[in-house]
Amino acid sequence: MAGKTVCVTGGSGYIASWLVKYLLQRGYNVKATVRYPNDPKKTNHLLSLDGAKERLKLLKADLLEEGSFDAAVAGCDGVFHCASPFSSKLRIPSYIFPQEELIDPAVKGTLNVLGSCAKTPSVKRVILTSSEAAIAFNRTPRTSETVIDETWWADPDYCRENQMWYVLSKRLAEGAAWDFAKEKGIDLVSINPCCVIGPMLQPMLNTSCGQVLSLINGSETYQNTAYGWVHVKDVVDAHILAYEKPEANGRYYIVERCARPYDLVQILRELYPNLKLPERCADDKPLVPNYKVNTERAKKLGVVFTPLKQALKDTVESLKEKGFFKDA
Repeated sequence: MAGKTVCVTGGSGYIASWLVKYLLQRGYNVKATVRYPNDPKKTNHLLSLDGAKERLKLLKADLLEEGSFDAAVAGCDGVFHCASPFSSKLRIPSYIFPQEELIDPAVKGTLNVLGSCAKTPSVKRVILTSSEAAIAFNRTPRTSETVIDETWWADPDYCRENQMWYVLSKRLAEGAAWDFAKEKGIDLVSINPCCVIGPMLQPMLNTSCGQVLSLINGSETYQNTAYGWVHVKDVVDAHILAYEKPEANGRYYIVERCARPYDLVQILRELYPNLKLPERCADDKPLVPNYKVNTERAKKLGVVFTPLKQALKDTVESLKEKGFFKDA
């Protein structure tokens, strides 16, 4: 694959930064889009990557501007669409204008990127960075026996009823992508990771690693919830495998295991006995159960999952290295 040109949208983001790094290592020419190409906090970590000087080009693009991605997609063999608004809060108060701040950028942005791909004959395949959010939230009870896989879809009505605006944005964006790809004959593959942690390339704290920081940075309580966790490098591997393997198709659920913040605290206590970690749950209800995950499709694709314990250790060490935490 060395020598081929690919596009990565949202290149300064957490997953996308690692994707750019890995693609450069594999000899690709990379065109990455960023909203603020003149902001060194958004670009210096990309420009300093091995191979960046010779094979990385940064271009400005805006998710809500039709045709904004034409130049970035031009001449590319593949496109990795990673750019999307993100929130760690599943339920977000309506006063933040979820339509304008989350849903429109996610849905219209995805369609704008795919629109650029549809009019670019060189593009052979598009890899969409979706989310567990587009899979796991519907009216099916999540018990200790529930098994979630790629056949699940989040229920838009359920999301609206519960003000789960971020989840709704991911569900609508992926649904719109599949409809558009079918209409235009685009070879689309969707990568659906859960909460992504591990080392950071970018200098800014990303939301998912911030969840780990909140547990080790003096919080007295942990949340009573459960969702999937995965190492960032496994997510990037999944993207590249989905692009390079001709047989890749459909959706891939990228998750090592489901775990509650309670479980993370127990692992962190084993890794870092001297840390001050939360001792109690934020509510008095029984702990929610961990659901099961089926990742056979991802494993068949070639993804080898990093154990959660290692992912947490890599996250804490990166938080220390970046100066977000000093006492571990």
